[in-house]
Amino acid sequence: MVAVRYPKPLRRGDRIEVPAPSMGVPDTLLARLQAATDNLRQRGFDPRLRPHATIGGLTPASAQERAEDLGAAFAGAGAVLPPWGGELAIELIEYLDWDAIADAETWFVGWSDISTLLLPLTILTGVATLHGANLMDEPWELPTQFKRWTQVVGLAGGDSFSQSSAPHRRSRAWVDWEDEPLDRKSAYEAPTKWQSLDGRPVSMQGRLIGGCLETVSLLAGSRFGDVPGFAQRHAPEGLIVYLESAGSDAPSVLRMLWSLRLAGRFQQASGIVIGRSSSHDANGLSQVEALYRAVGDLGIPVIYDFDIGHQPPQMPLVNGALADIRLSDGFGMITQHLTT
Repeated sequence: MVAVRYPKPLRRGDRIEVPAPSMGVPDTLLARLQAATDNLRQRGFDPRLRPHATIGGLTPASAQERAEDLGAAFAGAGAVLPPWGGELAIELIEYLDWDAIADAETWFVGWSDISTLLLPLTILTGVATLHGANLMDEPWELPTQFKRWTQVVGLAGGDSFSQSSAPHRRSRAWVDWEDEPLDRKSAYEAPTKWQSLDGRPVSMQGRLIGGCLETVSLLAGSRFGDVPGFAQRHAPEGLIVYLESAGSDAPSVLRMLWSLRLAGRFQQASGIVIGRSSSHDANGLSQVEALYRAVGDLGIPVIYDFDIGHQPPQMPLVNGALADIRLSDGFGMITQHLTT
């Protein structure tokens, strides 16, 4: 077995590089971007916007240019934190020097389309990455039950941290940035709780690996999405596979989960965690029924409405960390161990 490696802990004063490997920020949202960078500075960090971060459109530059800029961002940085996701991070996959990025010992943080890059880095090199924050999320208060991403990447190998399920989520539509509520009481107003697919209490343990369903499912069958290989090399304890949908309807979610199942994504799984979603049902199929049909017969526990995904708040999860997850009567607890 090969040990999971953890990047150097982030410290106050460290540089946080902000490249745009998928999509940059348009002019209409630069005020939000400024608020996000100001927030990090107030916390004692040194955020640096790289050239592509403030270019709007589907992509801010060619795939090769974005890949070169992303690779350069890791040199000497304490963390690399894109502004947000997008659509076409997959274009960078074959241009990146994964070993060089791993050797930088820098935390790579993001979610949504950025998980298209986080997952291969952990799978190919055994270096932990963090799913659960982008720079544009920074101004919002997190629930008191969560850790901030800066706290998590400030930990050293061998440390552990615990989080519990959030009591509320966001359900209302997004509003103009100037009117956006940022405090936790106003930002997350609808009750929420984790649920198990069979309705029973759940206990699971394994190495965390996962990401955005729409993007990481595209890597299935390639070396960049070789979760079974990662398990063989790094996870004798088994895996907890976590996934969240960006907004696909229930039949699409069912198809993507089946594509992962056929690629062996769940073979070494001791549990599956599905993020909360505002995705809609379609053609008489509900999101929960899609889970039953795709993974309900695997004989392993499945939790859904977990606090990750495109319906905030997002709980940070460390790809490669050993996790213990427990759920009973709607209350959930997760402890992540940064063990090798």
